[in-house]
Amino acid sequence: MAIITTRVQSQDFDAAAEYEALRAGTPGAGALVSFTGLCRDEGGRLSALELEHYPGMAEKALERIARAAAARFGLLGLAVVHRHGVIPAGGNIVLVIAAAGHRKAAFEAASFVMDHLKTDAPFWKKEHGAEGEGAWVEARRSDDAERDQWNDAGS
Repeated sequence: MAIITTRVQSQDFDAAAEYEALRAGTPGAGALVSFTGLCRDEGGRLSALELEHYPGMAEKALERIARAAAARFGLLGLAVVHRHGVIPAGGNIVLVIAAAGHRKAAFEAASFVMDHLKTDAPFWKKEHGAEGEGAWVEARRSDDAERDQWNDAGS
């Protein structure tokens, strides 16, 4: 049974501490792969990203995605932390750490989780411009295509 940790929180996370916690809990792992998503400044155009979520539903979506990844890739452990609220440019948004017996499973699991988070978790993004303006971000078809490739891949 994989060790699975999922959280939705407003406060920043400590990626190194999360990594060490998962590493300590998965002594049989041969690979840990981590991904940290950051708020881009888009060449100075953005000052922050505001993330809203549907409380309760967002946590359930993260848990469902994490359990699917753990089962599909035979993970020993998985940590997923996603923030909400106003995140300044350069700030942490999301962390995914996959622990597996071998590197391929860990890499694929991290990609799987991110591709599904982008489309299947109820988060909404609003960009805050450097000049003070703001606009909600539309969903992208390319995100759906990246998620759907997992259905076609059969891996």
